[in-house]
Amino acid sequence: MTPAAQPAAAAATETALRVPVDGGELVATLFDAAAPGVPIVAIHGITANHRSFAPLAARTPAPMLAVDLRGRGGSRALPGPFGLVQHADDVAAAIRAAGFERVIVVGHSMGAFVAVRLAQRHPELVGALLLVDGGLPLRPADDGLRAEDVLGPAIERLARTFPSGAAYRDFWRAHPAFGPYWSAAIEEYVDHDLVDVDGALRPAAIADAVVADLVELDGRDGYADALRALTVPMELLRSPRGLIDQAPGLYDDEWLATWRSRLPELSVTDVEHTNHYTILMGQGVDAVAAAVARLAPAPDDDARQKEAR
Repeated sequence: MTPAAQPAAAAATETALRVPVDGGELVATLFDAAAPGVPIVAIHGITANHRSFAPLAARTPAPMLAVDLRGRGGSRALPGPFGLVQHADDVAAAIRAAGFERVIVVGHSMGAFVAVRLAQRHPELVGALLLVDGGLPLRPADDGLRAEDVLGPAIERLARTFPSGAAYRDFWRAHPAFGPYWSAAIEEYVDHDLVDVDGALRPAAIADAVVADLVELDGRDGYADALRALTVPMELLRSPRGLIDQAPGLYDDEWLATWRSRLPELSVTDVEHTNHYTILMGQGVDAVAAAVARLAPAPDDDARQKEAR
């Protein structure tokens, strides 16, 4: 049975930002810049773009900065090197350009891994982490993580061109994790993902960037140690279904138990009736907004933290 569609929320006001970083400019959107509250920084997944956070921006009463990572979306022209550390430094530059001092970071999928590296490398900027179906190292494979095995159709599309925006929508409507849950929010996200490259319509993500980033998601290069060393409040939201709407999801019970034993302070919430994508762009978005609210410091706590600094 298809879950009921989420009620529409009022659209957030948007301000476009272009942030100087190594090699060019990082493209970002600042939602509800004048809103009160602790700012939120949103980091998207490995083949995604920042429009995946538009439904969340409409449900959070605080400013939200959402970036297109290097090699994706409006930032697709930024050159390598890629990797979690480079993305973290890019996002830190965007946070400072927005004038934020200390933020709640929401990372979805690979964006959750970038969020961890951001908290490790720029701890003065990060007050709390919300990891949305990502951030814990993926179960290692004998022959390494392969894009086609982990991402399925999401990576296959990057080698294709499409004759029209309608054809690209049809591609996503046939995707098992998107089609049955289609909504205006998903359609807007899909439309943002298709760009004109030398007269051909292509997905915005660069395949080389995706492959370079994927290999780090098993916890290598000190990532697992960096995750275990974090002391900021941190919550994981887990979906029971995966990238092609299959069960189990990205983190099965056994693998999650392994990491919970290594991270005893980690709070974990299962978001039922969602898959890896609809946890953010569908049925699960209200649970994500509620988790952001849980992580936000009380006004008195925030004032004391500013005085201490």
